[in-house]
Amino acid sequence: MTFDTLGLAPALLRALADNGYATPTPIQQQAIPLVLSGRDVLGGAQTGTGKTAAFALPVLNRLSKETPPAGPRKPRALVLVPTRELAVQVADSFKTYGRHLKLNVTTLFGGVGMQPQVDQLRRGVDVLVACPGRLIDHLDRGSVKLDAVQVLVLDEADRMLDMGFLPAIKRILNRLPKQRQSLLFSATFEPRIKALALEFLDNPQEVQVAAQNTIAQTIAHRAHPVDGPKKRALLVEILSRRHTEQVLVFGKTKHGCNRLAEQLEESGLPAVAIHGNKSQAARQKALNEFKSGKARILVATDVAARGLDIPDLPLVINHDLPMVAEDYIHRIGRTGRNGASGEAISLVAQEEAHLLRQIQKLLGRDIAMEHVQGFEPTRAIRTDAAPFKQQPRGPRPPSRNRRPHGKPRDASAHAHAHTGQKPAQRDGQRNGRPGGERRGTRG
Repeated sequence: MTFDTLGLAPALLRALADNGYATPTPIQQQAIPLVLSGRDVLGGAQTGTGKTAAFALPVLNRLSKETPPAGPRKPRALVLVPTRELAVQVADSFKTYGRHLKLNVTTLFGGVGMQPQVDQLRRGVDVLVACPGRLIDHLDRGSVKLDAVQVLVLDEADRMLDMGFLPAIKRILNRLPKQRQSLLFSATFEPRIKALALEFLDNPQEVQVAAQNTIAQTIAHRAHPVDGPKKRALLVEILSRRHTEQVLVFGKTKHGCNRLAEQLEESGLPAVAIHGNKSQAARQKALNEFKSGKARILVATDVAARGLDIPDLPLVINHDLPMVAEDYIHRIGRTGRNGASGEAISLVAQEEAHLLRQIQKLLGRDIAMEHVQGFEPTRAIRTDAAPFKQQPRGPRPPSRNRRPHGKPRDASAHAHAHTGQKPAQRDGQRNGRPGGERRGTRG
């Protein structure tokens, strides 16, 4: 199969030829005809298999065949993404594929000034790629209208529908026309998230070109057990041995990534860091330097785990394991892309053994544990240990705070009698303001 057989407009085929694209990937072969037919689609495929083109090409094809309504051009396609970096990358893909079409592509994300974005929106937009938080800022200001949107795309949909983004997504959905085409794409779909995603789709066609939550077979995995305080020294040892290769190192926290990059610099290993606390200009500069090869080591939080296409990256190192097993798939998906070989190394401390077990359970396979001479842990790290089961306890001795027959005193009723407040009222005072959107949805 070639792109010519998919029914795409000549201008799109010309752009694909300009970039040397001739054969669609499996996700593109299956998803593009469905999107062109107007169906809602729930698409899942491994990272690095061309999911962006699977929705960008048919969306551009649809817009190119329609005459925009008179007046200021309002967005006709809306793509929601979880991070600023992914917004830039997706917008670049739309611009690349649509280079021979007269369509405007605009991005909205936080970390930069509002006014330049307002000016772009006033000039007219066909495709809007946005992070939810910044889009809501513009909706509240009235600088963008979504009543002309025909196609909604949620890229990295599992992340977009988790509890951190869900309130913002629902607010945006309320501003969209009820009659629209909705497309959701991701590499992983936890069952709970998948069920939630189906609520936003109308009789969707599911496209799953590989088993759910799978990884490219071209990636080699291994883990090095090590005591936590020796992790940095082991990382320096590995990076020193492989001094000619580009490496993406994942850390757990923003401060930790900054500190780790500084420590690598002190060890003679130049590194740049990227995380949510950096300005968008600093983040983009670090990412551009890494993509171009100017910077050899990039230390990042999970802000770099989603959707970023880094050509020919040979190695990903997890200095800290992710707290959520699915994030491991997204992290290592930065290597081994488009059929290339890649390697994923994880440094595992004793307190992370349970995280590695969760990852192995998700993958359905073991990850080889290899000791590095001089960095053997003081205690063996077991990744096959069964979950801890609490042993049954014997009868408790009598207590003056317990009622007859061992029946415990109703603590909440007792407290209510003394304070005159219901437990829920006191909890509300203790917990402070009511819950809202989690920080981080601002893009």
